[in-house]
Amino acid sequence: MQGLHLTADLHQCRCDLRWLADAALLGERCLQAVAAAGLQAVAQVFHAFPATEHGPGGVTATVLLAESHLCVHTWPEQHAVTLDVYVCNFGGDHSAKAHALMAALMTLFEPGHVERHSLLRGAVAA
Repeated sequence: MQGLHLTADLHQCRCDLRWLADAALLGERCLQAVAAAGLQAVAQVFHAFPATEHGPGGVTATVLLAESHLCVHTWPEQHAVTLDVYVCNFGGDHSAKAHALMAALMTLFEPGHVERHSLLRGAVAA
């Protein structure tokens, strides 16, 4: 169960508003980023929330990976995004792939400020 869990809170995102509000568009880019990082998508859910008086609704994009998961949550009215990438390292170290996936998504959203966290999960079995 040993793995790497990366999170990032992105603020002041300067990307096109479509990336924050269009579930199909964001979902397709998530799948492309997963493949480019060398990870394997096995299922996905891309959900758009309705607009409010504050602006367009956000998106939750979740990609179930053979290696674990990717979750993206957007708040267009705040120009904010949270990213969550977790990879287990069973059968091989996927840490570099997790970092590549995170970097690709951070580039997409063009944040002005980022809060990042990294957590090694589980212990290597003896």
